[in-house]
Amino acid sequence: MSQQTARRGGAAWALVITSVAGFMAALDNLVVTTALPSIREDLGGGLHDLEWTVSAYTLTFAVLLMFGAALGDRFGRRRLFIAGLAVFTGASAAAAMAPGIDSLIAARAVQGVGAAVMMPLTLTLLTAAVPVAKRGMAYGIWGAVNGLAVASGPLVGGTLTEHISWQWIFWLNVPLGLALLPLARLRLAESHGTGAPLDVPGTLLASGGLFGIVYGLVRGPADGWTGSLVLTGLFAGSALLVGFVLYSTRAKNPMLPMRLFRSRAFAGINAASLLMFLGMFGSIFLLSQYMQGVLGYSPTEAGLRMLPWTGMPMLVAPIAGILADRIGGRPVVATGLFLQALGLGYMAVVATADASYGSQLPALIVSGIGMALYFAPASHLVMSSVRPSEQGIASGANNALREVGGALGIAVMASIFAAQGGYETGQTFVDGMRPALVTGSAVVALAGIAALLIPTRRRTERQAQPAEPAPVLETAAH
Repeated sequence: MSQQTARRGGAAWALVITSVAGFMAALDNLVVTTALPSIREDLGGGLHDLEWTVSAYTLTFAVLLMFGAALGDRFGRRRLFIAGLAVFTGASAAAAMAPGIDSLIAARAVQGVGAAVMMPLTLTLLTAAVPVAKRGMAYGIWGAVNGLAVASGPLVGGTLTEHISWQWIFWLNVPLGLALLPLARLRLAESHGTGAPLDVPGTLLASGGLFGIVYGLVRGPADGWTGSLVLTGLFAGSALLVGFVLYSTRAKNPMLPMRLFRSRAFAGINAASLLMFLGMFGSIFLLSQYMQGVLGYSPTEAGLRMLPWTGMPMLVAPIAGILADRIGGRPVVATGLFLQALGLGYMAVVATADASYGSQLPALIVSGIGMALYFAPASHLVMSSVRPSEQGIASGANNALREVGGALGIAVMASIFAAQGGYETGQTFVDGMRPALVTGSAVVALAGIAALLIPTRRRTERQAQPAEPAPVLETAAH
């Protein structure tokens, strides 16, 4: 077997392993939402407990992402990826067997820890295995799979709950994880980052700050924005993040070097990612409920009718990756974000208490194409905006900002919805959803503007590529 053939085989295996692992972690962001009534009926607990079955995962996932990436850079990306995958798989089994609501919440928190270690390392491991010329296509497939997972979470959760039981939303991860563990050990090459010492003070400041802010955003709609715990979380979290920024500008080996944000490419794509997830997560959260609670579809029926949006990444994202290779990621990402904004705005216009599916279909298709055009090139832009030795840091930061954006989106959309409407009738739901969707559309349009600030591909590559070539990592021992 030639070296080139071996390299292609390694790239293919890396793409499969990292895509499936990313799918598992991304899916668990929203997969629980449609199963909450069944969980409450089976395990009991109040509304506050049910909310924590979602929030426990989101919080631990968001606050530990950068730390997970730093651990991988320091102790070996493949080694920590396998460890994170094992924790995630075991916690999924524990969640499926949870005898009570408290044990389910604890298992969800541990799931988030495993995902936080595993998820940011998927991109760095994939980058190490794929030749530079083929990375656009690889990122396209990876982005399509992860985008589908995020958007199809309610469909998967609703279908499994409706036709089997809610436990299967967690059991689904177990055979996938058990299959990936030996494949990751045998088929992925080990790689490391800079080898710098772990930044413990920076990790504590960033994790504490993100925890406070995400906690405040998640609890705000339920407890009230003037609640003491909510305000404490928001203000203390903001203060800790300010301290993190100040500390990182002076530290010798910071977890997230602030100099990275001097790059317009890195700053632009991260701003676009945060705003994109803010608008998209909040919109999916409301539209899924709209189709079920107002239009009367079952969870499975609602998920199927959203396939023009949720399934589009599987068709368009690989093409978007090829386009990014040829013309650069900036125009593709910006076009996708503006299309997503257009789709959300159109949905806000046509949504009524008795809207036909045909009237919604154009908005779903446009949103799906826009989301697909964003996902693949965005990953490429993140990884190409920094040196190869800093790609783990970049991946962790980008994923953390996406998670914070998602939590912020749900909190903001829910707050606007509650102020303008409610669950009393179909019309009151639409009255609340419309201004929320308009807000989501405006936020995603701002993300498109942020993407336009990214430099052209030649300037970005000239700034980020002069370090060691990634193919060298492929010769590492398996």
